[in-house]
Amino acid sequence: MRWSLARRYPGTVCAVLLGWPAAAEVPLRWDVETGENVVWSAAVGSYSYAGPVVAGGKVFVGTNNAHPRDSTKSADLGVLMAFTAEDGVFLWQATHEKLSEELDFPLQGLCSTPAVVGDRVYYVSNRGELMCVDSEGFGDGENDGPFLDELRQGGEDADVVWRLDMREELGVVPHFMSASTPAVVGDLLFVLTSNGIDESGRVPAPEAPSFIAVDRASGEVRWSDASPGTGLVDGQWASPTPVYGGGQAQILFPGGDGWLYSFDPSGALLWSFDGNAAPDRASPSARDRNALVASAAVSEGRAYVAMGRDPDQGSAPGSVWSLDLATGASASRPRAQWHFGGDSFGRAIATVSVERGIVYAADLDGFVVALDADSGELYWKYDALASIWASPLVVGARVYVADTDGEVTVLRAGPVLEVLSEVAMGAPIFRSPVAVDEALFFLTSDRLYALRESVAEE
Repeated sequence: MRWSLARRYPGTVCAVLLGWPAAAEVPLRWDVETGENVVWSAAVGSYSYAGPVVAGGKVFVGTNNAHPRDSTKSADLGVLMAFTAEDGVFLWQATHEKLSEELDFPLQGLCSTPAVVGDRVYYVSNRGELMCVDSEGFGDGENDGPFLDELRQGGEDADVVWRLDMREELGVVPHFMSASTPAVVGDLLFVLTSNGIDESGRVPAPEAPSFIAVDRASGEVRWSDASPGTGLVDGQWASPTPVYGGGQAQILFPGGDGWLYSFDPSGALLWSFDGNAAPDRASPSARDRNALVASAAVSEGRAYVAMGRDPDQGSAPGSVWSLDLATGASASRPRAQWHFGGDSFGRAIATVSVERGIVYAADLDGFVVALDADSGELYWKYDALASIWASPLVVGARVYVADTDGEVTVLRAGPVLEVLSEVAMGAPIFRSPVAVDEALFFLTSDRLYALRESVAEE
């Protein structure tokens, strides 16, 4: 089976959730066969790489159309689905026809984890469209956009407010898949366009933007930047990270050329950092360069980012960097505090997690490491025995690690390695779970689960 990077929205999104529950409040163990601690589950498609996102009492996921919710739509499609968070009732869906194979790999569905603000849901479709839809669908009895007749919407279809076709309007040429989670700052959306290479390895549209800022009310482009140009290694499937504090607002864009770029929200480039400039590695050739598929995680004035590639490119040395953002705000490049990699860490597409002074990073070879956030010192290394695409989720004193064999390992958070539980989900997992209140939401390749402690088998 060809596990292309297009077979998921890279986990690899940096999400900030406030108010994590204590570890004792969310399940340590569950059983999807018997129903132990399973509140509900819902069928999605057969490949699912986007979400889950829980907001406003709803759960949003991106998938394909292998389990059609509309009997009139049986084709291969990209699909954004909305469910009720309490009981998993299907509410509505947005569907998108597929592009040609080199731009939109078959059966891979919709790979952009949405950003939800109020009653607006923002995401990138598999067709390279930046979308804004109403979180209520047509359930509120209103049509919030001008597309009812054009898109034949109504009932359980999405209520589209606006769309920006980045291929048609900006000249973007995606590689295998369009996938980026928009970052919302005030009235702007920041997003990577997914511009990439073609099958020959050439960048067909080097002048097309890689990074854009868009008015989130209208969908109009405020500014764009094409810095990666001909330096793109594969595609660009990462997501931007907003940074606050230190007197300088920044938006961190992980480039498909292996550089991390920092922009002022107005579009001014503040600095860029070459993630391939590892002190223990010779300068790689263009073919051997790693890119940035994972997003940057930010904590205590520092950015932590892991280097990687399309999984089809195979194993190779990777890197985790710690960058001092306070220095970077006023310098041509930030100061690298430490680097961890070489033979100790492989290529990664999962965004690292930082909690209580420890960085948890997972690579495509299936290893999870715990590093001191100040020094980069290795505390422990765990072998999941399967590839990891999803970011580790830290909840209280636990670290939830999901792998592509469908296994979830719960480790004790902290400097001492201890396995607390192991659970089989029955299908590959490419996305991190989400903890909300006392529940865990898991998305496997074909089902969405809501888990809660003390839900007994019926």
